[in-house]
Amino acid sequence: MDVDRRQVMAGMGGLAIAGCSKARAPDDRALATENSAAIEPPALPATGAANGVNWASFKQRFMADDGRIVDNGNGGVSHSEGQSYGLLLSQAAGDRAAFDKILAWTEAKLARPDVALYVWRYDPRAANPVADRNNATDGDLLIAYALARAANKWREPRYAARSRAIVDAIATRLVKTVGGRMLLLPGLDGFSTAARTTINPCYYVWPALDLFAKTGNAAVWRRVITDGEALIAAARFGAHRLPTDWIDVSNTGAIAPAADKPPRFGFDAIRVPLFASVSGRSALVEPIRTWWRSMPIEQIPAWTDVVSGQSAEYPLSAGGRAVVSRTLGAHAPATLATDYYAAALQCLAAAFP
Repeated sequence: MDVDRRQVMAGMGGLAIAGCSKARAPDDRALATENSAAIEPPALPATGAANGVNWASFKQRFMADDGRIVDNGNGGVSHSEGQSYGLLLSQAAGDRAAFDKILAWTEAKLARPDVALYVWRYDPRAANPVADRNNATDGDLLIAYALARAANKWREPRYAARSRAIVDAIATRLVKTVGGRMLLLPGLDGFSTAARTTINPCYYVWPALDLFAKTGNAAVWRRVITDGEALIAAARFGAHRLPTDWIDVSNTGAIAPAADKPPRFGFDAIRVPLFASVSGRSALVEPIRTWWRSMPIEQIPAWTDVVSGQSAEYPLSAGGRAVVSRTLGAHAPATLATDYYAAALQCLAAAFP
């Protein structure tokens, strides 16, 4: 969705991460369901303590005073995904003041008035910073997940209510049955045609989905999880059997690399092994793990074309190496990257137990 950002990131081996309207008071959104604060997520460690990457450094570099997480590699824009990372990391570190600042900015600038989802991109340089009103489901998932964790950590019903509203919106607006599988759409608009639906496999944030399956709409989430696991297990292409950043699912259920995007295991798909490994889904990780083990970590390319076999001429960023390290149990980069996307991925790789 974010063409300019991906072009910038391709040159620096970063990570592609996607991200409205007027602010509304938290109690305008939705009432909590009876069990919205009852699920106790597993505790997250203080972010990155074991890997030399920490929230304090990330906060100092990338969080503005008003709570906006700034993408310094893409003209200072922000995304719902970046805001979700800030929420998750500040919650893990126990920094409630930062959490509330990030949440307040996110609700004021990105919250949609029509549905409990978020505009995916904010460009402070534009006359209308949120001209594209579409959402990005991975950002929405992680915001809901961070809010659920915060609700339990700080016993705050307001967080639980908002998390439940987001989860319900995703379940009702962003889940679609295609080819016999219940799929998680990347956004409200632009991903389905009469013949096919385009999916981003890294939007299956398994720790969040596992938590949602214990709350309302449990039957929907269990089916999304089961069908999503089958989808990603089948989405293995090329000599190394790697997933691509985007895949197409036809109305008959056939799976292929997305027709209108480069068929690469790259800046999006690298999050597939991260979310699978931290959630205990080792079978989904194995082909990637096998390929990564075939070369020194510093030689792993930033992307690989699964059709042609061509690879990037530059290696993974520090963030990408952090994901490899988390997946393989190797030594992670100790210094926080100066580029936002690489630093975000470093911190995310260290954030899950």
